[in-house]
Amino acid sequence: MTKKKNRRSLKTDLVLILRGYRVLYEVCPQNIIWTTINSIAQQFAPYFTLYLSAEIINQLTAGASLRTLFMLVLVTVTGQLLLNASLHRLSLKQEETESIKFELNELYMLKVECRMQYKHLESPDTALLRQKIRNSSIYGGNGLSRLLQYYQDLFGAIANIIFSVSFTMSLFRTVSNAGLTGFTAFVNHPLSALVLLALIGLNITAEMLSIYRFEPRHTNLWNAFALRLSRCRSYSDCNADVTVLGAVGLCIERCRRILIDYENECLRESLKISEKRSFISRAMETVTNLVLYLYIGAKAYIGTFGVGNFFLYTGSVDKFLKAVSNFGSSISGLRRNNDYLVELYRYLDLPDDMYRGTLSVEKREDNKFEIEFRNVSFRYPGSDTYALKNVSFKFRIGERLAFVGMNGSGKTTFVKLLCRLYDPTEGRILLKGIDISKYNYDEYVKLFSVVFQDYFTFAFSLGENVSALQDYDAEKVWSSLKKVGLGEKFSQMERGLETPLGTDYQNDGVEISGGEAQKVALARALYKDAPYIILDEPTAALDPIAEAEVYSKFNEIVEDKTAIYISHRLSSCRLADKILVFHDGEIVQQGSHDRLVADTTGKYYELWNAQAQYYT
Repeated sequence: MTKKKNRRSLKTDLVLILRGYRVLYEVCPQNIIWTTINSIAQQFAPYFTLYLSAEIINQLTAGASLRTLFMLVLVTVTGQLLLNASLHRLSLKQEETESIKFELNELYMLKVECRMQYKHLESPDTALLRQKIRNSSIYGGNGLSRLLQYYQDLFGAIANIIFSVSFTMSLFRTVSNAGLTGFTAFVNHPLSALVLLALIGLNITAEMLSIYRFEPRHTNLWNAFALRLSRCRSYSDCNADVTVLGAVGLCIERCRRILIDYENECLRESLKISEKRSFISRAMETVTNLVLYLYIGAKAYIGTFGVGNFFLYTGSVDKFLKAVSNFGSSISGLRRNNDYLVELYRYLDLPDDMYRGTLSVEKREDNKFEIEFRNVSFRYPGSDTYALKNVSFKFRIGERLAFVGMNGSGKTTFVKLLCRLYDPTEGRILLKGIDISKYNYDEYVKLFSVVFQDYFTFAFSLGENVSALQDYDAEKVWSSLKKVGLGEKFSQMERGLETPLGTDYQNDGVEISGGEAQKVALARALYKDAPYIILDEPTAALDPIAEAEVYSKFNEIVEDKTAIYISHRLSSCRLADKILVFHDGEIVQQGSHDRLVADTTGKYYELWNAQAQYYT
């Protein structure tokens, strides 16, 4: 971890951090805005009190009237009350936006994944990178979440530095040097300001060096402890082995001893690191404060400013030094967090090299969109094996097609190419004689309603699940549900289309069966009302009666659309006008059920009889 950090320059780290904050603002702008306002207000409040307190002391020593003093006290107390009330309201407003911060990585990754090229989503390397990012976020709070945690400290330190410098500018005024000798004459000379600033700069440098030297050691120490802790947790993954072996007592005792002993060791080492750092900080702070008090006291003594300003300047400079230290600590922490941001950015920056076209897809009320595969071959990224080989096929409008074949024969790959989740390695797919890559991608995919084999339901309302929209056509949703046999069930529910599916986010949600979830996915395909409807194992989760019901209504469900369904249950293929038989990435047969089953040497006959023997 440390080596990675050392290879990056400060400029590079700052670029990474700034990009992270741009992402944060994109994900949760309200949180950033209210945190910024709250930080400025919190840092300003002490200076308001310091300034007015100093002014009261100055007026006292100058013999001001009681009325003047009373007005100053009234302004101070009233101002503090108003500031405290404002700070309380700002804190409440900020807390309203705080709940999002632990899911920032997830939310932004979801936003990116919804637009990510499909080949990346299916890539094992991408999956490993995604899991690595999520683990660092869940177990370490790193990534975007850590950026947000540091934001208030970082911005507060910057605001503090600006306020402290503003309130101490008048410290370096000079007076007429008549009668001043020795130390007082030096203090009144502009050169003394340079010496003081040099000392403050030395203090800051020493503080920064101690942060960069000791904090990484402190962090690495506790990261090692967290790693050991995660290893102990991993015993829960082999619970069956631990139970059967009777090793429960051994695991608990050994983990307890390992963790307690190592944690004590970490605490001792952490204390040593903290003591070394605090010794350097305290030594420099003591020297700097001593010189500052002498300098400010001497300036007050020679009459450069009122006695009250002594407290204003010492307080402001003290806050300045602490703000610089906090700024350095925040930057140091953010630089360490960059190791995780680099991985996140690598994921977010996965290239999108798919050409998305510009031609508009003609809107047709008759749904007559002619599509043709012409000598199409395809290999998945990173593979030398063809998933499809030299496939040619032309769709007839309104035709019912069934795709059959063993697992890995190319059926689902054919559908993915048809929906343009991938582009062919060789050959072309044509829409009305034009390569589909030339059409506007978003318009082209609207031609297809698909129920994939790995369908899922969202933990949202029933209406949102069917429509995939926030503002949906309720009548159209009910129509889709009735066609798949779910209208009666959900019409009896109190909340109707507003019924949440599942209890992931709402306690009053409804748990539905796997078969019902598959019907919801089918209703979703119908709601889209696209010219092509594609069903990948559309009845796999249904019981025999529900399956028979769906197939009996199949023509009513798909209406005039071109329908494609992939099924391993060959009995359902009787409904198809044409059956395409896939084997080793090729279409080896096509025709009606009766014609194909009559060919005793064909692949379909082999598949049919392998299943038919169980029904004979």
